[in-house]
Amino acid sequence: MPATPETHLFTSESVTQGHPDKVADQISDAVLDAYLARDPTSRVACECLVATDQVVVAGEVSSSASLDLEPIVRRVIRKIGYEHPGQGFSANESDVRILLHEQAAEIAAGVDTGGAGDQGLMFGYACDETPELMPTPIALSHRLTRRLAEARESGELSWLRPDGKSQVTIEYRNGQPHRVDAVVVSCQHDPDINQEEIHAAVRSSIIDTVVPVTLRRGSFSVFINPTGSFSQGGPAADCGLTGRKIIVDTYGGAVPHGGGAFSGKDPTKVDRSAAYMARHVAKALVTAGLARKVVVQLAYAIGVVDPVSVFVHSYGTGEVSNPELTRLVQQVFPLSPRGIMSYLDLSRPIYGPTASYGHFGRTEPGFSWEEVTEAARNLRDAMRPSRTKGKKLA
Repeated sequence: MPATPETHLFTSESVTQGHPDKVADQISDAVLDAYLARDPTSRVACECLVATDQVVVAGEVSSSASLDLEPIVRRVIRKIGYEHPGQGFSANESDVRILLHEQAAEIAAGVDTGGAGDQGLMFGYACDETPELMPTPIALSHRLTRRLAEARESGELSWLRPDGKSQVTIEYRNGQPHRVDAVVVSCQHDPDINQEEIHAAVRSSIIDTVVPVTLRRGSFSVFINPTGSFSQGGPAADCGLTGRKIIVDTYGGAVPHGGGAFSGKDPTKVDRSAAYMARHVAKALVTAGLARKVVVQLAYAIGVVDPVSVFVHSYGTGEVSNPELTRLVQQVFPLSPRGIMSYLDLSRPIYGPTASYGHFGRTEPGFSWEEVTEAARNLRDAMRPSRTKGKKLA
């Protein structure tokens, strides 16, 4: 008798750019981009809080640039779609407070010598489940929230407002995505539209256009605005904070997370730059055919140039052992903070687009960590001597 396939369910979520936490992330990265555009050596650690008619921008900045940040903040809010007065949060009416000061001298001393700006551990991941080499649940969740934004901005579903969330549950069989089991979409809307119309439109225009035929094996559960009306949303309904959607930003919970957020941090902060590098390395390994699924961990000590540890794990899918993959990674890739910044060209104002719909699996210009053609070729070239040596030993 054929073996019964091993099955399990796994779920990931995404949020739209109008979600309160993502509003905060986008403001933080807009501030970062503004400083890097004027001074590429700027040191920025910008946090943001958004609430009813309130925006607080706080943190540390050391830069030769002197900027008026309030117009930048209001421009971000307007672009997201919060531009209508009287709704509790809008570009023109919200109070904006800027509370930034200079980076601490002790931290700057460690970074100035090429060391990491803080201790920490970062994870990167790639798998061959999707064209973007991302896990299926998070990839589909991001596609759903992007589709919500497209339908709102184009006027196709003119009653949509900026806030929204999605969630996708995938049934895996023997480690591979087999079918969609459940989809959740919550979308902010105008108060004068009924839920029946919302359900019909979201099902036909959002869910049915995103969920691929290959994963429609039988029926799947659909939940649209499960609690009913969702007319009040965004920062007027919930406080938002920079860095509170770290799982949405990365791999949807499919692998461990070191805990460090990305938005508002310049690339001397390894929370961001090393996480990007770990993703680049993992994606290159899969693209090179050296593994079908791989996680990379990098860890750093404050002020220390080289990582204190490098770990590669291929879940048994590697062409060679995990120690050999780790050795290859250390041989091929620069892993010091300065090396990463130079290699990925990170001292540019490229971070605004990263602040919504995930930092990985993206194809837009500026996502240099996703460009792995040359890196994959370098890995294959580095593999040839060890493969030849292995054949001689055999």
